[in-house]
Formats: sequence, C-alpha cells, structure tokens
Amino acid sequence: MANQKGLIQQATKSEKAPGKAPVRPVDRLKYILSAESVQEQFKSVLAENAGAFVASIIDLYNTDRTLQSCDPKKVVMEALKAASLKLPINKQLGFAWIIPYRDSKTGQYNPTFQLGYKGYIQLCMRTGAYRYINADVVYEGELAKHDKLTGEIEIDSGKRIGDKKIGYFAFIETLNGFRKTLYMPIEEVTKHAQKHSKSYGGKDSTWSSDFDAMALKTCLRLLLSKYGVMSVEMQRAYVDDVGADVVSVADEHLFDDDVIDVEQPITGIAEPEEETKSSSSPSAEDIEKVFNGVEFDAPAQE
Repeated sequence: MANQKGLIQQATKSEKAPGKAPVRPVDRLKYILSAESVQEQFKSVLAENAGAFVASIIDLYNTDRTLQSCDPKKVVMEALKAASLKLPINKQLGFAWIIPYRDSKTGQYNPTFQLGYKGYIQLCMRTGAYRYINADVVYEGELAKHDKLTGEIEIDSGKRIGDKKIGYFAFIETLNGFRKTLYMPIEEVTKHAQKHSKSYGGKDSTWSSDFDAMALKTCLRLLLSKYGVMSVEMQRAYVDDVGADVVSVADEHLFDDDVIDVEQPITGIAEPEEETKSSSSPSAEDIEKVFNGVEFDAPAQE
C-alpha cells in the first residue's frame, strides 16, 4: 500500500509538472482498473472471465466520447453492478448498458447502469421458474384480439400489412401454470416514457438510439414487477435499474384495472433459500468500499 501511495503521489506531481501532456481519460480508467482492490472485486464475481469483462469496459469507454466525460471511477463502479449480475455491457448485445446522463444543474455527465430487456430475460431464466418469456413488436394488422379484461392478446402475423409499428407486448408463463400478458400501444409507451423516464428526449438517451429496445424493456419490467417470480438477484437489479431511470411508484398504477385469474396459482417473490449463489454479488456499499482511501491519478503522458 505504501508503494502504491508513493506511485500515486509521484504520478500527481508528474501530471502537474510544466510541459507534460494532459492525461487521457482512457488512461485514467486503465489505471483505476489496474488497482489490486478493483481487480479482486471483478475476480470475486467473474472468476476467469474477469479479464475479458475488464477489457470490454475499456473498449466501451474508449469508443464513447460522452462516457469519457464521466468520472472513470464512477464508470467502474457502474460496471461492477453489471459484473455482479454477470451481464455483458456490450451495446450491441443489449443485456446491460452504462449510459452517460447530463446533470442539468451541474452540466456534468454521470454514468448510470441500466438493464436491457435481454438482461431481464436472462435473470428470469436463471430463476428456473419460467416456462415461457417473450417480448416483441406488434406491427399494423397483426393484432387480431386484445382482451381488456384479462390482458391477453391474439397475434396473427399473416395479416401484417406493413412495417408500421403499433405497439409492444411482454408475456410470461411460469412452470406452475400462471401466465400473464401486457400489451402497450406505441402511444402508451411514449406517454409512459415522457412521464416517468428522466432520460426520454435526451440526445444521448437509449430512447433516442433504440426506441424498440426500451419499449420492450418497459413492457417486460412492468409485467415482471407486478406478476413475475423475482429472485433476490432480480430484485436488486430491478431496484438499481428503476432508480436510474424511472419513478417506480408510478409503475404500480398501470395494473390498477387488471383482473387476476384466481384459478391459477399466483407467483411472487422467491424465498431466500431458493436463491442461487449469485446472491453474494456486491452491494452498492461494497462497491464504494473498493475505492476507499485510494486516489487514482494516472501518470502523465510524455
């Protein structure tokens, strides 16, 4: 630790020395990721896959100019949340994202971990409680029936008349026979996002770059939060995701008029003893402790 502090002090002096080039953001990130405490945290949750995940953080940061405006320490902290859920942060895969949001008061960008709808599906699969999980786009002409009482829909792909999207749906069926569908017209999804998503309308928002993915995630998240089997791992992921982008209390009102089929067993929160070993994932407090007492300043460029 003494040697590490000495290197940090030396790096700080070097950075302030006249004639030295400023440190690139990606170099600061690499310096943070090289810290022993940070490496141990990734290895504790990802084992032999830690190296590949750390490399993906560097790649993400290096290819996103807006993300480079964020404090690299905070980026690593958000990446640890994805690592604890064993979800990749590659944008193209759509399991999880680290999105830079601009604080309107300070003008600074802050990185925020967010789940993608594929991430929700992955966490559902790990519970072992679901027979079917699906979320998809509904095109004009496909919606043959929508039962407002039960929420069930009937899709006839053969009657599709074009590429115009009219809505989105999410569907779950558990192993014990409980099933539920949520269908949201595109206007309802947009209205919900405008009202509850702090990122909607922003140029850096995923709503702008991939509306379909966010709409599918909205449907699936609302459905799971009300009717899904949620493990401890899923609960933690849901709280982090909702806290990042929406006012979760408002989500409850979407189902005020729904009817639950009393002839089918109702699912609920999984008991702690059913939880997998992934429950050892670090909490927000644990992640913050990784950086306690350490100031990271990368050596200045020659």
